[in-house]
Amino acid sequence: MTEQSSSSRKKKRLRSPNDNDEHPLGRIETSTRLEDNLTFSDTLIALQLMRTQFPKLEKVVTRPFILRSQLYSSVKDRTQVDRDLESLKKDRVLRVFKLNTGQDDHAIMFMDDYLKQIEFSVRRSTGKNQDGNEVFEWFERYVVHSKLDVSIDHLELYSLLSHGGDASDKHITLLMNAGLLIRQLIDPNMYWFAIPSIGPILKGLSQGRKEILSLLNRRKYKEMLLCSLENTRLRLSPLDVRFHLRDLIGSGHIKTVQTPTGFLARISKD
Repeated sequence: MTEQSSSSRKKKRLRSPNDNDEHPLGRIETSTRLEDNLTFSDTLIALQLMRTQFPKLEKVVTRPFILRSQLYSSVKDRTQVDRDLESLKKDRVLRVFKLNTGQDDHAIMFMDDYLKQIEFSVRRSTGKNQDGNEVFEWFERYVVHSKLDVSIDHLELYSLLSHGGDASDKHITLLMNAGLLIRQLIDPNMYWFAIPSIGPILKGLSQGRKEILSLLNRRKYKEMLLCSLENTRLRLSPLDVRFHLRDLIGSGHIKTVQTPTGFLARISKD
């Protein structure tokens, strides 16, 4: 093994959160206030820090993920963000998922977290010892690591699964039942890759957005200090306000303005 290839492997290993869920950047400390870490200069650092800030959810078993809109709110150069995401995806450091929210929402999950999410989903799905469970091993070995797009067509899915054995419609049904694939409504021959068990969170995502925008719209000037808004307790979403604010800022629904008393969150007029 050459010194260069060894160095490259170590570099890639550092790019992904470790198995103990400790802070991926070691001793870097983060403030709990949103306005203290509103922007970053590096895409990967932003992803890693926002991963550590993912809300603790009750009754929902989902590994941390970051919305692409949240990344846009935190790293000013969106073109660079898109390039970095593409590079990290090709290096298999992370995966990007199209979310079924009715909007152009994409979730980003570190590959380590995604594999653990698959493992949890498989354990829950195979409790009945149904026939065809071998497809989960085929899916992880031959599909996850070779198909990096957000979707896959029926024939390609069959072809990749067939590297493991005699794939059939039954196997694809098992993958869908486990929440690993979602059939596209527009084209039934296409599937979205999905994050298992994310359904309740997506509902909360939509409701939390509406709740925060409604709160600001009821204000006389449709604005609040960011620190005050961040302390608001949401009734309709299991996600915390900070998670939603990053999303709403990055998607352009809210803009922030710095004032002598701190950042102001304001409804965007355009």
